[in-house]
Amino acid sequence: MTSSNGERRRGRRPGGTDTRTALLGAAREVFTEQGYDGATVRAIAKRAGVDAAMVNHWFGGKEALFAEAVLQLPFNPRERIAEVLGSGDPKTLGERVIRTFLTVWDAQGGGIFAALIRSVAAHEHVALALREFFHNNVFSQFSGVADDHPEIRANLVASQMIGLGVVRYVARFDPITTADVEVVVKAVGPTLQRYLTGPLD
Repeated sequence: MTSSNGERRRGRRPGGTDTRTALLGAAREVFTEQGYDGATVRAIAKRAGVDAAMVNHWFGGKEALFAEAVLQLPFNPRERIAEVLGSGDPKTLGERVIRTFLTVWDAQGGGIFAALIRSVAAHEHVALALREFFHNNVFSQFSGVADDHPEIRANLVASQMIGLGVVRYVARFDPITTADVEVVVKAVGPTLQRYLTGPLD
């Protein structure tokens, strides 16, 4: 949409869904080109031809916009992990993390997780954006659980969760693929708990 002087009009477009759709399209382009850290709300809004305030209006911020535009997730990862960290006994955190991970992805049939992994393998720029997003908004949240080796612990958690997801949803190795959630929770939870709070020597 342009004004009489040829410049794009800014602000909310007629029909909110048009603005929302334009922001999603612009976000996919900017995140792919510049990565998660390099992309700014202002740049995305400029690409969409709207005010930067529209990002917060429709998505609540950069994190949620990335999750919907690029990851196409039906949930907010940062909020979900915060819920897991803030509820229950710290000694059973590993089990709660595994249970939440499997429950969330099982509800989607594992398809979105598989698509994410394939995107990382096939597109370097997408892979960079995904790594930055998950490091900043997901796995880094686990680094403060224990006092020692925060970065190593966060990476160990990432390796366990991504590996489990690949086996269950991408490579689809039985019996992990068809195992009941609680069976996997009991088997893998203690390992994740050691990564989170146990000795790493």
